[in-house]
Amino acid sequence: MNTLLLAAVVVLLSGGQFLFKRAGLAIQGRSMLDGGLMLATLPSFYAALAVYGVATVLWIYVLSRLPLTIAYPWIAAATVSVPLIGWLFFGERVTPLFWVGMALIVAGMLLTQLAGQR
Repeated sequence: MNTLLLAAVVVLLSGGQFLFKRAGLAIQGRSMLDGGLMLATLPSFYAALAVYGVATVLWIYVLSRLPLTIAYPWIAAATVSVPLIGWLFFGERVTPLFWVGMALIVAGMLLTQLAGQR
């Protein structure tokens, strides 16, 4: 059950970042004032805030059940998934070295979880 909750937090954080990126692209090239005013009209901005709000509440619930040493390494999964979203949905460039770094993050996450089970 805790694993599902942690995975849900990661999915929500990643989804929120996707929505924030969409909002960012919508205001691209505008001044800070114009961009800020435009944000107030963007559904993706409000959806991102709502998704992050849900993720935060769920994260607090997870932390009431698990130690930080077990729960926090899961945030690394968002560190991997968010750039992948950028690559897949927004055509952002990734290099071979990027993939090496992502593999190291995943390996580190797995190691921390194995160590936490002992």
